[in-house]
Amino acid sequence: MPKHIVIVGGGIIGCTTAYYLAHHPSFDISGGDKITLIEASKNGCAQGASGKAGGLVARWAYPKEIVNVSFDEHVNLAEKHNGKDRWGWRYVNCGSWEGRGEVIREQGQGAESGAQEEAERRNKSLEKELGLPGGKKPVKKRENGIPSDLSWIKDELTDSYSPMAGERGTAQVHPFYFTTSMLALAKETGAVDEINGRATNVLKHNGAVTGVEYIVTEGNGKSASKSLSATHVIVAAGAWSPNILPELRIEATRAHSITIRPQKDVEISPYVLFTEIDDPNSTVKPNSHSSPEIYARPDGEVYACGPGDDEPLPETVDDVVVDPTSCDLIFRNVASISQQLREGTVTKRQACYLPSVSSGGGPIVGEASDIAKGLYIGTGHTCWVIYKFILRSLRKLIYWFLLGNIQCTRDGQSFIGINLGGKNKLCKSEEASTLGVALTFYF
Repeated sequence: MPKHIVIVGGGIIGCTTAYYLAHHPSFDISGGDKITLIEASKNGCAQGASGKAGGLVARWAYPKEIVNVSFDEHVNLAEKHNGKDRWGWRYVNCGSWEGRGEVIREQGQGAESGAQEEAERRNKSLEKELGLPGGKKPVKKRENGIPSDLSWIKDELTDSYSPMAGERGTAQVHPFYFTTSMLALAKETGAVDEINGRATNVLKHNGAVTGVEYIVTEGNGKSASKSLSATHVIVAAGAWSPNILPELRIEATRAHSITIRPQKDVEISPYVLFTEIDDPNSTVKPNSHSSPEIYARPDGEVYACGPGDDEPLPETVDDVVVDPTSCDLIFRNVASISQQLREGTVTKRQACYLPSVSSGGGPIVGEASDIAKGLYIGTGHTCWVIYKFILRSLRKLIYWFLLGNIQCTRDGQSFIGINLGGKNKLCKSEEASTLGVALTFYF
């Protein structure tokens, strides 16, 4: 029987899953196998967190048993598809920087100042260190000062700098270009179609999936409900996944980021910095700290992101509201330690929603057979998108399931792993490398 695999969500997980499924040797296009990807944004894929991430790929990320494989897979993809030119693949230096910011004279007054204070008060840590070994960022021996080629950070403001990895231990991609490239490469096989619509329900019959219901906007501007038959359904809609599967306990955190274009002829060396800045510009509390992350990109653009907040999740990714003041705070913080960035132009102010498992742990990966046979889930990845593990596991789960060799399970209310061939054994991280490849992608 031909397979029709419907993927809900055109983010990194959905698009890379489509890529690997379409290129799988068991996928029989001539025999009628096909893939349909449903994306809610009218602007296409990668409009949410997958297109607005920092794009860090690190050997020192977690879990190491998976990442050790995923990093090499990234290298292979870049070599195979010219990732250097297509999605900005390159090795970068990465370090933890601590120091003092300078006072930015152009501070807001009156209503503007009040908005900045409110933005600072609602800031929420994204808790990026919680998944790392020991619960903190891995560092090498602390050094005084900064590397000589890190010329766009003021040395006199630096208290310490710690490299986070050795040579070729950290790389980067541009997340939007990577995601869109994965979908384009999947479509080139002729096996993948894309539908613009908002998925609302997974259809089931006799304990198995039969299709997906979704809403589209007709030419007259009115909404219409449609359905699509499927033999397998993969839900990878990020923070919006519970709108399709209410059983999922996913929380959404809004996070802001900006991009900065330095002045012409200003060179930005290839560094990614995790900063801890003594912030003299804060009006909320004295001796406060800010922790923006700064990513230099190959085209000279600089990406920077800050903390999150609890703004409610909107109906679709196209309805995400950007708070300009939160973006201004990010710029203020990075400008306080870099003259080159201070003199640059902010080219994008953007926001996205990060999904996390509300009951703790995650991500949620595998077949949800207690909801419906043939239903697969890949979400709950927070800031660390372990999407190569998700997509490669889903890919193998689908085909191993068709061969009767593998099952997935749910622990309590949170899908947390996969069981191997009737052994009733939860797949731990040290075993996961036998199932798939993880690509840890940092926001």
